[in-house]
Amino acid sequence: MLSGEQVRYKANPARVGPDTRGKILTEVSGGGEQAFDSGYANGALVLLSVVAGLIIYVDIMLTPALPKIVAEYGVTIDQASLLISLYTVLGVAVIPVFGKLGDIHGKKRVMMYILVTYLVAATATSFAPNFDLILASRFVQGVGLGVFALCFSLAREQFPRKLVPRAQGVISAVQLASGALGLLGGAVITDDFGWQGNYHIAIPIIAVLTALVFFVVKESPNKKPGVRLDYVGASWLGASLTAIVFGLSEGTSWGWTSTPILGLLIVGTTAMVPLGLYEGRVAEPVLDLKLLRQRNVMVANLLIVSFGLSSGIAFQALVYALELPRPSGFGIGITDVGLYLLPLVVVILPVALGVAALIPKYGVKPFLYAGSLLAAVGFFLLSTYTSPLQIEAYLVVYAFGGGMLSVSIQNLLVLSIAKSEMSLGTSLNTTFRYVGQTLGAPIAGALLSTFVASYSVSGDVISLPTKVAFQYCFYAPVIAFVAVGLLSIFAREVIGKNQDKGAGGGGNEPWHGQGLNHP
Repeated sequence: MLSGEQVRYKANPARVGPDTRGKILTEVSGGGEQAFDSGYANGALVLLSVVAGLIIYVDIMLTPALPKIVAEYGVTIDQASLLISLYTVLGVAVIPVFGKLGDIHGKKRVMMYILVTYLVAATATSFAPNFDLILASRFVQGVGLGVFALCFSLAREQFPRKLVPRAQGVISAVQLASGALGLLGGAVITDDFGWQGNYHIAIPIIAVLTALVFFVVKESPNKKPGVRLDYVGASWLGASLTAIVFGLSEGTSWGWTSTPILGLLIVGTTAMVPLGLYEGRVAEPVLDLKLLRQRNVMVANLLIVSFGLSSGIAFQALVYALELPRPSGFGIGITDVGLYLLPLVVVILPVALGVAALIPKYGVKPFLYAGSLLAAVGFFLLSTYTSPLQIEAYLVVYAFGGGMLSVSIQNLLVLSIAKSEMSLGTSLNTTFRYVGQTLGAPIAGALLSTFVASYSVSGDVISLPTKVAFQYCFYAPVIAFVAVGLLSIFAREVIGKNQDKGAGGGGNEPWHGQGLNHP
């Protein structure tokens, strides 16, 4: 973030009146001018970052509580897992729709609808008297995933181009840290206050943040009045994504070769082909193939799928490696598992913020290369672990790479898209990330259930994953991050001293470099 002293202006004096003193005048989509107010922009950035972080925290905090929910309501593990998968299913289905609605009607307006719905659903979850109602309200909470793209897009609009990387870095850092904190906080609160305690603490915070967004954040000036949502395309895309994500989520439980799972995956995937043909004839498509074919957008989406896939595989394997009884794992409780993941928070936050500050000078591509290398090295080292402390140490190496990649990919995307398409572009990228994560979890499950051996634990003989199973779970991210590094070669540099001519902005860039000097 920037203090007022870090922002100077060189605008034409005739265009800077007394009311804009100390501010930068920038052009906005559709004409007109907008003064850059560093105080407001920084305040809005902090608020949007906390909103995005809290949604992730609430998403993750229920995971360590699943065993208690199984015991309390007398349901199976597979039924309890629906609390996670159905949340993601709805979220992924509606993310692109909310993104398109934000571009049409205003990002803040759509965000308010999402936050109010999310608050009501979270409250219903915390007071639900039976498992069926918990499942239904948790499903509705999936709308919260639509907030992320709107947060990134609104933050993008608050800052001049050369300050955008720092803004995106703040949100990315908070998001990454919130995931690890959600696991730790959820475990501690569940142990002391029950799983409902997580919600009773989070709900007032959600309510306050919703009110602050309403009163503090300004509406986006980039809207498309008169444009109607492509309801057919939105419904079609939502149904296809629902089938794909639900099939991936429940494949392990129902059986990958079962008729329902094969049907969901085949129907969901094949439905995308005619959808693409249909959307190609629509003036304002939800699945915008022209946008997706843009070079940097395509690269960013491929990178985020690989990133999500790697995270889905590796972190499921990590939790099992720490929790399962010896000799397969280390027999560590879920609260202590959260503590072992704390290095991710401690390292990722400063790394992401530091990289965001360096991107305006050096560009995104050097950090894509360095991040993919460090992440690959980190997971390769994890494949050799022999103690929990080694896992903790090797996670630090990954955290450096993961922090670099997350910020770099986000900036590659937002600096390549026109503001008029920002919400849709970032929402589709978020969708690709969650699809990757959803695919990663069953891959990890398949590896951990295939390479097993019989062990004697407390007098009982049980089948547990072998060391080889965990090694394969870490080799897969190594391969994926090597692919990320190779794919980064095809990206066009969007900022910094090596910026490619014509790269960035998508033809609708409101910042033309006036008045930005760094001390």
